[in-house]
Amino acid sequence: MVKLRLFLGFVLALAGSPAAAQCLLCAPDAGASSVSARTTATPLRVEVETQLDMGRVAVGAMGGEVEIDPRSGARRLRGDVVDLGGFALTGVVTVRGEPGAAVRVMLPATVDLESGHGRSARVAGLVTDLSPDPRLGPDGRLVFRFGGRLQIAGLDDGDYRGRIPVTVEYQ
Repeated sequence: MVKLRLFLGFVLALAGSPAAAQCLLCAPDAGASSVSARTTATPLRVEVETQLDMGRVAVGAMGGEVEIDPRSGARRLRGDVVDLGGFALTGVVTVRGEPGAAVRVMLPATVDLESGHGRSARVAGLVTDLSPDPRLGPDGRLVFRFGGRLQIAGLDDGDYRGRIPVTVEYQ
């Protein structure tokens, strides 16, 4: 068994006006072709309150998965994976903008993570606890949680890091 620690950062993209959606951590011209259909005087702001953390596990030769449920925060282990403790946390994001406005939140299908030793792992099945038609509240805020499944190949130890792009735009 080998130890595995995981850290996921975030890349936030948002569209709050007819201007192009922009990734806050990307090159200035990134995402210039994506345009919001809604015009509003209140731009969207996205803040990461808590980063997704799968905790510490040991992975055997057969590999396995670590899943974090966004609704309950429960961590499930599958395959040749043993819990080594630590706190597993769902990601928590706060969106601020025009009160009552409908928004669309998009997460990628998969995200590849890398360790300092050149190994990789994949997070798949990213899901939120949002309703099918999310709206900002009367105070202009929407808080949501998200989780996913970390897929680990056998004996791939390390401290894995990556970025999850979270895109939010007005409907």
